[in-house]
Amino acid sequence: MRYRRFGKTNLLLSVFSLGTMRYLASEEMAAQTVSRAIALGINHLETAKGYGKSEQYLGYALAQLAIPRSQLYITTKISPTPDSASMARQIDESLARLGIDYVDCLAVHGLNTEEHLSWIEAKNGCMQAVQQAVTDGRVRHVGFSTHGPLELILAAIATDLFQFVSLHYYYFFQRNAPAVALAAAKDMGVFIISPADKGGQLYTPPPKLQELCAPLSPLHFNYRFLLSDSRITTLSVGAANPTELDWPLSIADSDGTLNPTETEILQRLQAHQASVLGPDQCSQCYACLPCPEAIQIPEVLRLRNLAIAYDMTNFGQYRYRMFENAGHWFPGMKANRCNDCGDCLPKCPEQLNIPALLQDAHERLNGPVGRRLWS
Repeated sequence: MRYRRFGKTNLLLSVFSLGTMRYLASEEMAAQTVSRAIALGINHLETAKGYGKSEQYLGYALAQLAIPRSQLYITTKISPTPDSASMARQIDESLARLGIDYVDCLAVHGLNTEEHLSWIEAKNGCMQAVQQAVTDGRVRHVGFSTHGPLELILAAIATDLFQFVSLHYYYFFQRNAPAVALAAAKDMGVFIISPADKGGQLYTPPPKLQELCAPLSPLHFNYRFLLSDSRITTLSVGAANPTELDWPLSIADSDGTLNPTETEILQRLQAHQASVLGPDQCSQCYACLPCPEAIQIPEVLRLRNLAIAYDMTNFGQYRYRMFENAGHWFPGMKANRCNDCGDCLPKCPEQLNIPALLQDAHERLNGPVGRRLWS
């Protein structure tokens, strides 16, 4: 296991962190999973108030394993609130469920909207309680997690209120690259969330994608893409049981720059997508927004890109079904809301026939709705 400095927190974190959203089966399974993670070199455990019984189960695991507190770094996450009293109460409740006196890191969870940012910046908002918790030692370091748009992430980083950020960034989703760069420039820790699942459901890749990533697996390639970037501190691995840790952590020492084989895979993926999509490829410039019908055009077309170029249709359907059903965690209307108004057409530098591509994307990706764990 390699370890990296988590920005200005100065914590030395393992390059893989145990994310605990999925280990909800039992306290005993949680203890076994945590024990295995620690044995494999993980020293950073991440949970959240909103992850069902995750905090409670992690607290049980910590008590059972009796590992010295100084040997582990624990992060929990609490959603932003408009007032300090609510945040103060929730911090105390999280510490009680975890059975510990302090958390190493507290992330404001799901800083996704302009309203959330206004609560953060308000004089008597939730950050007053967070800062008091830092003063009295219940919280050591403060950051934020986000599923929000790039512009909001950049604005949150620019407040200089945070020491780390947890965000989505993968080979198949590079929109947040400027946020990674700004965070690094401000010496913030960068925690990549859900690289296996939101990164493309890469634990069950389609044959076409496996072929293009050979001799690596797609998940292995994505991990290497991320670990080759020294600005990134740690990646979440969301194991539901101990055995799900073994393969990801087998590459936890592979954190150097991309080797020739990996560079060839990257070039092969790029060339294949360009070849297959041709003039219909959306390059994700985001110039088409805002859409009058609130369709997240670039994200819809990204999912279409992946489905056509790499046969990642199952992943595309999984994400597309979240539109209109996940609130600020995955905002936007489905592509069939397009009314051919043409507002996007003159904005597109590639002159894409966006209404036609949206219709095609909807036909490929629509299906039963999905909801978040805490909906």
